[in-house]
Amino acid sequence: MDNKALLELSDGLKVELPILNGTMGPDVLNIKDLYKETGLFTYDPGFVSTASWSSAITFIDGDEGILKYRGHDIADLAEGNNFNDVIYLLLYGELPNSEQQRNFFFKIGELSKVSEQVVNVIKAFPKTAHPMSILIACFASLSALYHEKHGNNINSEDLNFGISAIAQVPAIIAMIYRHVNNQEFTRTDNKLSYSENFLRMMFGNAFDSNKSTLFARALDKIFTLHADHEQNASTTAVRLVGSAGSNLLASLSAGVATLWGPAHGGANEAVINMLNEIKQSGDVDKFIEKAKDDKDPFKLMGFGHRVYKNYDPRARILKDICDKVLDKLEQSNELLKIAKKLEKIALKDEYFIVRKLYPNVDFYSGIIMNAIGIPSNMFTPIFALARTTGWVAQWYEMMNDKETKICRPRQLYIGK
Repeated sequence: MDNKALLELSDGLKVELPILNGTMGPDVLNIKDLYKETGLFTYDPGFVSTASWSSAITFIDGDEGILKYRGHDIADLAEGNNFNDVIYLLLYGELPNSEQQRNFFFKIGELSKVSEQVVNVIKAFPKTAHPMSILIACFASLSALYHEKHGNNINSEDLNFGISAIAQVPAIIAMIYRHVNNQEFTRTDNKLSYSENFLRMMFGNAFDSNKSTLFARALDKIFTLHADHEQNASTTAVRLVGSAGSNLLASLSAGVATLWGPAHGGANEAVINMLNEIKQSGDVDKFIEKAKDDKDPFKLMGFGHRVYKNYDPRARILKDICDKVLDKLEQSNELLKIAKKLEKIALKDEYFIVRKLYPNVDFYSGIIMNAIGIPSNMFTPIFALARTTGWVAQWYEMMNDKETKICRPRQLYIGK
């Protein structure tokens, strides 16, 4: 017999609400017919108790600190697979065998050429522009190219559209970096791995082979750990736009715009800005006390997470590679000293432990990219590079779900 919940209203009306069971995680109360049967909406600001979609892509258990892609634990994927494998997994639902791995590597290379129209869009921006604003325009330009060829016809069967976006985004972001830094663009080298190619397009031959190998491995882990994260704000934006019938590229531009926010993808950039602020004051303890003061608006960026009420599993993985990068560079600059002190305090101070404000993935990814020499204004575009894969997988899944309807939330009206 199906499990149900009984809702009894003050006027005596009783309504049975089905309880849906997922493969893993909490059960879900199905309220889709609630308004029809009662005339009531639910009220859930920030969607903290709302499952907006069903999905087979990513699973998170925030209380236990678990993250899985297609049933594979994130630690296993980060340790035993490169980012190309993870892209394949998210798109096709399984890890590639050796032949599929080889063919997919070549497909990424074939689809990586950036059109002259997108190149011109990048060049049209002032060099003072924030890279995220340029990236939004680049995806909008890609959506224009799609519309020129296909009009309003949305092809949700052909994965090549998605793979093309995933293949082009490293080159686009490298071009944006070099544009704002007044440097000539570098060509892709499709003999290299996804992460090695991106590092070379960004910095050319600036690093020796030992450092470039380690840095590419660090970036590969950052890409893997950021590739998807269930129904976060930017993924929800991609799905919301797609639910209206917009093409993939237009939907991706909405994801980039959402990711830009400092409460979402901009958090790793905010970490470095915070460390600089603390460095200027020269008093770490003062900022710890500010963070503890509920009346003070200051917050420690890179600590705690909306979903994880345990140690962010991605942070555990990045902490290890972060230490290796810093050892290789033999760096002990002031920002990194401050970061280490904050980390040590947060892991031992009762205030942070009780509130489960552990260092999260943004804390370590920001430190790694800062150590490599990536400026903080490029952190969020690099996050977007990784998350494009998740957005693409989520868009295709939604578009091929027969139950998909245009998203149309309602409201609690409190005006005149």
